[in-house]
Amino acid sequence: MASSAMNLILERIALFQFTPTHCAQARGMLGWSVEQLSREAEVSVDDIQRFEAQQEVADSARLALTYRFEAQGLVFFPGFAPGRGGNVRRCSPAEIHGELAMAE
Repeated sequence: MASSAMNLILERIALFQFTPTHCAQARGMLGWSVEQLSREAEVSVDDIQRFEAQQEVADSARLALTYRFEAQGLVFFPGFAPGRGGNVRRCSPAEIHGELAMAE
C-alpha cells in the first residue's frame, strides 16, 4: 500500500515540475519533432500540441512525456530550463551546470 502511495506522490511531483515550456525546450535539446516525440512517448501529436499551447491534457499524457524525457537524461525544475541529469554518460559537470538557465 505504501508503494502505491509513494508512486502517487512521485507522479504529482513530476506533474508539478514538468511544464509546457519544458516540453518544447526538451524537444529542442534532443532535436525531436512533435511527431518523433509522439512516437517515442506514445502520446498523440494533438495532445503534445495542446500541452505545448498550455491547454489541458490528461495527466497520463503529461506523465508519459515527462518519463520519456527523463529516460533521455533530462531533469525538470520549476522556473528553469531542462537540464541534463548527473547520471548521463559522456556529460561533464560543466555541461550539466551550464544548461541550467532560467526558463522563458
